[in-house]
Amino acid sequence: MQFLLALIVAGPLVGAVAALLPAPPGLKGSSPDQAVLRHGVTVTGAVLLATVVLALGFDHDHPSTMQATTDISWIRALDVRIHLGVDGISLPLLVLTALLTFLCALYSYFKPPTGPAPKAFVALLLVLESGTLATFAVLDLVLFFLAFEMVLIPMYFLIARWGGEGRQAAAWKFVLYTLLGSVVMLLGLLLVGLKAGTFDMVALATDNGRGLTASVQVIAVLAIGIGLAVKTPMWPLHSWLPDAHTAAPTVGSVLLAGVLLKMGTYGFVRIVLPIAPDGMRTFAPYLAAFAVAGIIYGSLACLALARPGAKGDLKRLIAYSSVGHMGFVLLGIATMTPTGVNGALFANIAHGLVTGLLFFLAGAVKDRYGTADLDTLAGATGAALYGRAPRLGALLAFAAVASLGLPGLAGFWGEMLALFGAFDPAAGLSRPAFLTYTAIGAFGTLLTAAYLLVVVRRVCMGGPRPAGEAAIADVQGYELAAWTPLVALTVLAGLWPAVLLGLTDPAVQQLLAGGTQ
Repeated sequence: MQFLLALIVAGPLVGAVAALLPAPPGLKGSSPDQAVLRHGVTVTGAVLLATVVLALGFDHDHPSTMQATTDISWIRALDVRIHLGVDGISLPLLVLTALLTFLCALYSYFKPPTGPAPKAFVALLLVLESGTLATFAVLDLVLFFLAFEMVLIPMYFLIARWGGEGRQAAAWKFVLYTLLGSVVMLLGLLLVGLKAGTFDMVALATDNGRGLTASVQVIAVLAIGIGLAVKTPMWPLHSWLPDAHTAAPTVGSVLLAGVLLKMGTYGFVRIVLPIAPDGMRTFAPYLAAFAVAGIIYGSLACLALARPGAKGDLKRLIAYSSVGHMGFVLLGIATMTPTGVNGALFANIAHGLVTGLLFFLAGAVKDRYGTADLDTLAGATGAALYGRAPRLGALLAFAAVASLGLPGLAGFWGEMLALFGAFDPAAGLSRPAFLTYTAIGAFGTLLTAAYLLVVVRRVCMGGPRPAGEAAIADVQGYELAAWTPLVALTVLAGLWPAVLLGLTDPAVQQLLAGGTQ
């Protein structure tokens, strides 16, 4: 298990180097491009298989215990260690990352993104996977920062070289926003490590802030929180997100929404909550206020994009919806209760599955019509997907109702638990304030349902294809292969939430108690 986790983190890096080398003659297939794309599927498939084996070998009776750990001294002068481990909080995120990256590689094999030769694309995809997996597996603050930053370069090039209109500006905006936030976050991480005398996240969580003064905790939470909030993204630090999603290729949007946004909220749970609880308690009401503001803002922006005549882009609308959905995650974290934090972690996974599927579907619609403009799609010669591509229309409607939180699907449980946590926040937090946030968040769920149902009505519904109008292809076999796992897991998580909550709850309980349980 120890070797397996190290292999999962480092394997994609080895695969990225191999992708840049010439393919052996017997593995070239019909072309070198096909060979490197097949290499991407093989490596990501092997990482997914190893992650599944890790999950099966995980001791589910003790999910609060760090397992498959590696702890090797790296920089002795600073006591920085190569410390890896996985518990019930990080394991679902590892599996989600490996799954989405494999599905993106599989999708790209059959439909390579438009742009330069795919060698660099596959290598960047694998570096991105390694950095994301490392973020969820490392247990040292310095290593966490390095892994957190490692994903910037591959995502920048995926947007800038394989993206659509406005890709250069969107890629620069993504990098600049994240880098500026990360500089502040690094100062906070160094402050914690130097004042506490260790960068070990397990030791710091067990100490539960007792080795840090209240003022140090407040400064650390502010600094670290800004960097994490940019990546999440929290309103009003979100403005890089719609441009990045709109310009990114389909698989870039899937990975950006599905796993990269989770790095920010994971940092709040893994670092801020247990290491600086007093500082977090100071800022929790403000974090909750920004969270519910993001819920309302994201929903209203989506409603504005969805109305007729607004020239709204489907991918941009889904990006703004992520601002609202991640608002529920931040609200759950701000409650500092097991119920709220479990809801946040559940909503993280649900958002990765559902929004990943939505971006796949938006990319498929854009490929077929040459545009994602909602007015064009809903026009007289627009989609009417139920009549023209019924399977594609049904999948889009399914993803939309899952995103709005229909009971029985994955999107329901996370948002409900986050609201329950806000209804009864942790001791020391203002209950009247959090009751207000609960009411605003609940109103946000109604707005979410409104804009998603408008999208379904405009894009999916309509009469049959007019005579003489060109037909469009319905769901292809490779698309079905890439999307079916997301559909199945969305249903499974909705009908059997204990699969995920059984992992996260003991780990969250121990994390909030400072390792004393």
